[in-house]
Amino acid sequence: MDDVAETIAVDRHVVACDGGGGPLGHPLVYLNLGAEGEVTCPYCSRHFVLRTGAAPAAVH
Repeated sequence: MDDVAETIAVDRHVVACDGGGGPLGHPLVYLNLGAEGEVTCPYCSRHFVLRTGAAPAAVH
């Protein structure tokens, strides 16, 4: 992915992104990593990936 700003490994399946705050920030959004275990923020292109060994998502 060439348009990815940075990749961030996380331990949860839902993450919050605000673009890092400051003048380059954006509104706070919550993103679900889904079954793929990854998601890219539609505002800032930060790419979140589920860290190896993280607990699986709860199934309801």
